[in-house]
Amino acid sequence: MGASATILIPLYFTIVMALKTPDQVGVGSGLKWPTTIALDNFSRAWVMVDFGKSLMVTATVTVVSVVGTILASSLVAYAITRNWQHPLFKFSYIYLLAGLFIPFPVLILPLIKQTAVLGLDNPAGVAVMHIVGGIAFNSLLYIAFLRSLPVELEESARMDGASTWQTFWKVVFPLLGPMNATVGIFAFLGSWNDFLLPQMIIADPSLQTLPVVQSLFQGEFNTEYNLAFASYLMAMAPTLIVYIFAQRWVLSGVMRGAIK
Repeated sequence: MGASATILIPLYFTIVMALKTPDQVGVGSGLKWPTTIALDNFSRAWVMVDFGKSLMVTATVTVVSVVGTILASSLVAYAITRNWQHPLFKFSYIYLLAGLFIPFPVLILPLIKQTAVLGLDNPAGVAVMHIVGGIAFNSLLYIAFLRSLPVELEESARMDGASTWQTFWKVVFPLLGPMNATVGIFAFLGSWNDFLLPQMIIADPSLQTLPVVQSLFQGEFNTEYNLAFASYLMAMAPTLIVYIFAQRWVLSGVMRGAIK
């Protein structure tokens, strides 16, 4: 019950603030339901930050990040797991594990310089950084999951003439469904809510993502809380929808990935 309250109370507060008029903001308790509901907050917030364009940019970056993360991490994990007897792949595993201990602030400035030199100071560069940055953690999840799958299934496919590439796509990858959902939703949340990378990497302000453009509601001397929370609520909707549909897969993937 307490865990539910930590989610429901902030959500209720967001809805209440998004429906208030400017005169009601800051008056009385922040949890008090507004006496006058201002639905026009959503349309004003939409126009103020060009919500439609920012939404498309964010959605594109997120989709590319999710698909790229699942493909790259699963392939890396499969190569390491099924070639564990070779020292090179053991070293690759240790290399990925070591990458988890490098603080992100240490990498951000070199990444900004590198993306600028390569012409990736745009949403495409942000998607690439999300994919590459998640390989270490996500590959370890896949490795734990792959170790629980019977190798006999792959050996049977090879006996039928399937190549390694065909074995992965036709036999292994379909079995990775629960872990794909787990990694996918982690990648979705990380990409959709990311503020730092888009702000630091994307050079063109017209191509910024939602978390960055929403900072427009905060001025030097005042903040339009009702419009800000209306925008937050609209940006939150896709996240809630994705999680509601994928939560059972996430739990299944985490539990099965922890078997070994």
